[in-house]
Amino acid sequence: MPNECWQSDVTHYELAGRAGRPGRQVEILTFLDDHSRAVMDMSCHEHVTAKTVLGAFRRAVQRHGIPASTLTDNGMVFTTRFAGGRGGRNSFEAELRRLGVRQKNSRPSHPQTCGKVERLQQTLKKWLAAKPRQPTSLETLQRLCDGFVEEYNSTRPHSSLRPERPPAVAYLARPKATPGDRTDDVHLRVRRDRADSRGKVTLRLHGRLYGIAIGSQWARTRVILLVDDLHVRVIDATTGELLRELTMDLSKRYQGTGRPPGPRPKSKG
Repeated sequence: MPNECWQSDVTHYELAGRAGRPGRQVEILTFLDDHSRAVMDMSCHEHVTAKTVLGAFRRAVQRHGIPASTLTDNGMVFTTRFAGGRGGRNSFEAELRRLGVRQKNSRPSHPQTCGKVERLQQTLKKWLAAKPRQPTSLETLQRLCDGFVEEYNSTRPHSSLRPERPPAVAYLARPKATPGDRTDDVHLRVRRDRADSRGKVTLRLHGRLYGIAIGSQWARTRVILLVDDLHVRVIDATTGELLRELTMDLSKRYQGTGRPPGPRPKSKG
């Protein structure tokens, strides 16, 4: 069904040089509907990050609704599954869980899993190469990609669709799939750290770094953080004593205990 799965991938593109200077490498990020081959979003960037992926996904959702699942490779901009438990979910993964979107990733060294979006990228590059003037700037490349998406989605019949028709027609021809419920899909991890000189540790959540106060009396103490999504317990690694338990407030980069850790400033006079 349309919106049952969106494939996404990043491809490199070399801009044309100008004034005797060589062109530079940029990246193109695409979200593609698996059922209809319709392009949900295509954007050009100096470098694609997890924040870039999140922004593109939100644009696509605003235009086309929430998909039931996504399918990508294992790049860090899409998933932290091979990051050894560091950082938890990135911002894109956190958004998928919040919306109930099932996240699927290809097997390592098996790019064929995301073959539809990769074939689209090949078609795009051939289309760009046929232009009489090659783009020299990111802005020009984006305008060309916008034109390609309009032609690809709405004008050009796709040979793999039966009967042959443009992807936009196939996308609108059937009811859309919707996401499920991922509230029970928790992310458990264990992190070892050492409190700083003010009795503070750090924790990366949803792609951002947060500070957690545990108290100046625990300065330089080696600790273990038991992380269950937003629920965090900080334990003395030597004694097993629970030093702090909290639910992270993602609106605050510093999770204080009422006042910043460390000794109180001495009064003047």
